[in-house]
Amino acid sequence: MRKLSIRNCDVAGKRVLMRVDFNVPFDRDRNITDDTRVVAALPTIKNIIERGGKLVLMSHLGRPRGKRDDQMSLAPVAFHLGSLIDSPVKFVKDCIGDEVVRKVEALKGGDILVLENLRFHPGEEANDPGFAAELATLGDIYVNDAFGTAHRAHASTVGVNEHFDIRAAGFLMERELEALSNALENPNRPFVAILGGAKIKGKINLIQSLLSKVDVLLVGGGMMFTFFKSTGLEIGKSIVDDDYVGMCKEILDGSRGGPSRLLLPVDCIVAKDLEENSPTREVSSADIPDDWAGVDIGPKSVSLFKSELAGAGTVFWNGPMGIFEKPRFADGTKEVARAIADATSVGAVSIVGGGDSVAAINLMGIAERFTHVSTGGGASLEFMEGKTLPGVEALCDVAEAPCEG
Repeated sequence: MRKLSIRNCDVAGKRVLMRVDFNVPFDRDRNITDDTRVVAALPTIKNIIERGGKLVLMSHLGRPRGKRDDQMSLAPVAFHLGSLIDSPVKFVKDCIGDEVVRKVEALKGGDILVLENLRFHPGEEANDPGFAAELATLGDIYVNDAFGTAHRAHASTVGVNEHFDIRAAGFLMERELEALSNALENPNRPFVAILGGAKIKGKINLIQSLLSKVDVLLVGGGMMFTFFKSTGLEIGKSIVDDDYVGMCKEILDGSRGGPSRLLLPVDCIVAKDLEENSPTREVSSADIPDDWAGVDIGPKSVSLFKSELAGAGTVFWNGPMGIFEKPRFADGTKEVARAIADATSVGAVSIVGGGDSVAAINLMGIAERFTHVSTGGGASLEFMEGKTLPGVEALCDVAEAPCEG
């Protein structure tokens, strides 16, 4: 069901407790290297404070494992947020406790307070009821605008909801749900999905689910070698998930004659090792040398994939085609990215999900050429797989919304 939107809630003078995803990367000097997730939350943040809400933002950062770690403090993120909205942002060195309560009570309409890293407390990831209840005392309205964490049943995404009558989606959450729902429920045809990445573990169920929905499924990246091995091909020193070879064979056998086509690369780039100056070759997928490793899809595969993408109506992409972090092994990923962007320019709906795929198009400077760039890698995969996301399920449905309209 459609979820209640914060746009339909009266926030003036009210404390709005909002879950955001400020889990951003830092360099060694504690400078933010990519503020995409912060920028993505700005529309909801600005809307609430412009309407006079008292905004309390909560997020996690990294994996501090339930203990305070100043290297994972959200203080620099709070400061950066202030620079983005050109307005002071308050920060408090905890997310529960008397000092936090005092800071929240002192807020005025239009103020913003960023709480310290939720994961400094073990109760966050454990979805501890007591911790969730303490968080809930900080707001009158709850908003979730952190799609990237919606697949996690944590205190700030699920447990806290039990204490609010008004539980709304932010604008980012709305956009994510709309884009992914449309792709699953009413895609423009042909629907082409492209899956890559290093390992097939975690994507088996997604592959099986997509094969019942898409017209064509293109497989690249490190996972292609597990599929190759399942057909009896030699894969040299290429990455492989041996535990999934049998399941890959079942998927290939089951896809033959089915409504969807599953296409594997017909050639690949192989290298002696993963060093930047390593010798490379273009070889057929059936001719990978014993002491070489596959590092990218080959030019014939790029042409094959491009031909499928050229006429696509909807495209979903997750995972690079090779080791794109190394420039010599990034051509396949770049060519596929450009092909999707070109398809989008002539009418296709394109959705990119997953950190590596998003990083690739950001690096190329072409993110704006895609219809939707998802902020949630794991969440987008689970949604496309057909799973219920706990953080979404906990929000008010429109039919039960106490403040709509």
